[in-house]
Amino acid sequence: MPASIPPAMIKELRHLLASAIADAKAYDVPGLCRRLNLGDGDEQEAYASKYKYAQKRLGDASANQVVTIARQLAAEETHFGLAEQLAKIDELKGPPVTTITRRRLIALFEGRPLAREIDDMELIRSLWPIASLRAPHPSDEATLEDYLHRHTIRNDDLTQRDVLETLGLLTCSRAQLFKFLAAVTAPDAFSGTEQVELAEKIDGLLRHDSYTLALAGRISGSPFYTVRLAPTGSPADESISAALAAFDPTQVHARWTTAMERRASEPAGAITLARTLLEDVCKWILDQAGEIWQDADDPPVLYRKLAKVLKLAPDDHTEQVFKQILGSCQSVVESLGALRNKLSDAHSAGPKRARPQPRHAELAVNLAGAMATFLVATWEARKGEAGGRSTPPASPSVTESKKGQ
Repeated sequence: MPASIPPAMIKELRHLLASAIADAKAYDVPGLCRRLNLGDGDEQEAYASKYKYAQKRLGDASANQVVTIARQLAAEETHFGLAEQLAKIDELKGPPVTTITRRRLIALFEGRPLAREIDDMELIRSLWPIASLRAPHPSDEATLEDYLHRHTIRNDDLTQRDVLETLGLLTCSRAQLFKFLAAVTAPDAFSGTEQVELAEKIDGLLRHDSYTLALAGRISGSPFYTVRLAPTGSPADESISAALAAFDPTQVHARWTTAMERRASEPAGAITLARTLLEDVCKWILDQAGEIWQDADDPPVLYRKLAKVLKLAPDDHTEQVFKQILGSCQSVVESLGALRNKLSDAHSAGPKRARPQPRHAELAVNLAGAMATFLVATWEARKGEAGGRSTPPASPSVTESKKGQ
């Protein structure tokens, strides 16, 4: 339980708890209150008003007692509103899903159904007890189900946004929101490319709030998803940041920082920046070493020049293991260039090109960061061996490529 619960949330919980108790028969209310460790009373008082009977006794309970009582009742009986409020209290400890993100999620369904394989109302019934929830005020319908049936089936005068906001998607608990997102991306809602594309869009929005819609498994060969906390970055992020900040705190480190930030939200842009980061480092070191490079040189060409300066070519070593490792380093540089050409935002995607995912960006940025740090450390070591002076890197002597900025 969170250490501090806002008074407004406790007030609402008292109301919902009193309402849940009032659902019982009047002659059962005193016994139910006793079982919940609330104050005793007689049936006559309960007959006068079940809600007031419960509310009066809850008023004497502390916030922690109210939460405990609510959990006890929710464990014994199904009360949607009560369970929702308890979930919101529990979720005070984690990162919120903002209203902005929720609105963007809702916007994904504008002009399209919530499910293609089943009826929208069937999906909604599986997530909300609409047959027992009240219709929004003012309304002629008694229940939310009647209201939705009238305005989406008989009259068709509610937009998908209206429906989802009426269901409370802007204010519901994260648990309820995540159940909805898992349901609309399940195989019995959508299938094939449409299912995967919707899941990718939802994942991209959730990552702004530190969550991810992750693949949870497969049912009959089709994927299904669940929402989890998104990874907060690579364990090497801090050490790479420190090394690149010491080498060049402005352009090189800024490029790395931007690439890290975009891994989840803009994977294509992050892949472009990963490649450009290696260009930056290679050009900076070559310039400090007094070597000539051309603006048109791509990372593989720059790396081969730098490998000669830093003695990183496989042929510079006799140990087979070092030959293999250094050969792999060159392959990494070449592969990052190829990945950028295939998946980044540097070229038109075209109708059939694969779209990069955050995991692709994570791989590209982390590899580029590791290689950049290795090159910087090797350059510093070579300068030390030669008795060179350690000076801050100067601006390159040749105009640097602007790609990836």
